[in-house]
Amino acid sequence: MALARPSAMPAAPTGLRRGAFDGSGGRAADCRPMAPGGDAPPIDLDHLAVAAEQAFDNFARYFADLGGRVGHGGHDPGFHWSQVVFPNATGGETAVELLEPEHVHEHDFLRRFLDRNGPGPHHVTFRVRDLAARLAAVEGLGYQAVSVDLEHPSWKQAFLHPKQSHGIVVQLSQSDGEPAPGPDPSAFVLPRAALPAELRRVTLAVADHEAALDLFGVALGGEQRARGEDVDGSWADLVWPGGGAIRLLAPVDPAVAAWVGMRIGRVHHVVFAVDEPAAVPGARPRGEGAWEVPPEHNLGTRLRLVRR
Repeated sequence: MALARPSAMPAAPTGLRRGAFDGSGGRAADCRPMAPGGDAPPIDLDHLAVAAEQAFDNFARYFADLGGRVGHGGHDPGFHWSQVVFPNATGGETAVELLEPEHVHEHDFLRRFLDRNGPGPHHVTFRVRDLAARLAAVEGLGYQAVSVDLEHPSWKQAFLHPKQSHGIVVQLSQSDGEPAPGPDPSAFVLPRAALPAELRRVTLAVADHEAALDLFGVALGGEQRARGEDVDGSWADLVWPGGGAIRLLAPVDPAVAAWVGMRIGRVHHVVFAVDEPAAVPGARPRGEGAWEVPPEHNLGTRLRLVRR
């Protein structure tokens, strides 16, 4: 695919303090504001964030190959971020947030993450109506939040360390303002999918399935919609009010188990439904009508593709 990149990602003003804890004090991320007052669900899954040396390379995948629309974006100390938003299976929307290190002398958390782990999934963000109340519930169940910030009037946040949250940073955020706009899509010369892909779910492979269900299902409010087994292992699907979904997978397939290794958990893949899986660059057939883009061909994030 021939790509043309502008000399710099378009700048966007920032009016909110934002963040995502990486296990060593770093901050990053954003989410769309919740509906005001009683219209907002108590908690909702907003986005999965992925990190890379150049956000444009991920932008080409999610905006061009998969046809997502540009969401919010901006700059913060040490990184640039932008969101690509997809419809999900229930008629709502779920975003993929693209992170890129920038001005690392201001903050090097993302630089250190990439040096340690390489590109790939960085965090998941949940929007909450009342962060203080959610933290009380989460900590009442035995989880300890870190980097808690309740002081800002329009942006509050806290994090769960990946050692508690099964291998992925969890950000909890309460946002009452409007985030900055993302990059101008017209700045990119990219052939695009005719229709946006549908983001079905994020699959998190975990060492302790029941403990993961306690965290994501009880503490973080996911509704269990299905449970079963397949070639990868035993799984449970949790869904949030806006349609965002996480599958918790207890791997039995030797390849999946080896990929997780000694970790307590790891994002194994993200499922998208598209019109023609074989047409997605880098996709390989994996049987039973499914296709896969391996992580080494997608900046560390494995994609599973199914026909819409």
